[in-house]
Amino acid sequence: MAFPMAWTVLHSKLHQFFQRRSPNHPSCGGPLMPYLKHGRILVAVSGGQDSLCLLHLLKDLQRQWQWHLGVAHCDHGWPTDQGIAEHVEKITASYNLPYFQKNAHNLPETEAAARTWRYQALTAIAEEQGFPWVMTGHTQTDRAETLLFNLLRGSGSDGLQALGWERALSPTVNLLRPMLQISRQETGAFCRQQQLPVWEDVLNQKLDYRRNRIRQELMPYLQQQFNPQVETNLAQTVEIISAEVALLDQLSQTLY
Repeated sequence: MAFPMAWTVLHSKLHQFFQRRSPNHPSCGGPLMPYLKHGRILVAVSGGQDSLCLLHLLKDLQRQWQWHLGVAHCDHGWPTDQGIAEHVEKITASYNLPYFQKNAHNLPETEAAARTWRYQALTAIAEEQGFPWVMTGHTQTDRAETLLFNLLRGSGSDGLQALGWERALSPTVNLLRPMLQISRQETGAFCRQQQLPVWEDVLNQKLDYRRNRIRQELMPYLQQQFNPQVETNLAQTVEIISAEVALLDQLSQTLY
């Protein structure tokens, strides 16, 4: 198999994930390969390091997988978003890929409202353009932070297994998060190595958002004062919880 010249550890991780991962979606009883080979994939790109890392990796792996890629960008319409869409569109053009965009109107400047709207927008683009797969650049770091966020909210088992590997967005569109075994530190190093034009979102520094406080304050404190591997351990905890919930669901269906 001929690999690109800049083949890295992250290329190997993603390539192996697609070869081995068995989604829970009813239509997928085995590895992802038969469903992604020559498939149509819509890549959600915000302009940040994680989504650019994913896009670059998928483009590099295109020779092996023969998939058809498209890029989707969701413009919240907030003042801090000015220039991002044009930046992502320019990057997409440099990869010679189709670009799709949805624009929000009067979207509240809250994390929850933005997240809900983005998934609605991505689902709409995928359905309109015929993409059965949507991929996002969520990482192991996001997974650990989400677990802490939901723990602090007092979530039950469903909330604690959030940010799973895959889920259905609609009857015809599936969401896949292939980088949950890769940390934000790794995606940052990859972007620097590949000299990717990362857009630094000023909202990521706003401590008014609870997720940013977890990222900027709580996680570094836990790493320094308790366990340097806390991010990896929290992500592994999500895997354990997910497996236990799946087992309980299976047992309840058998019993009842």
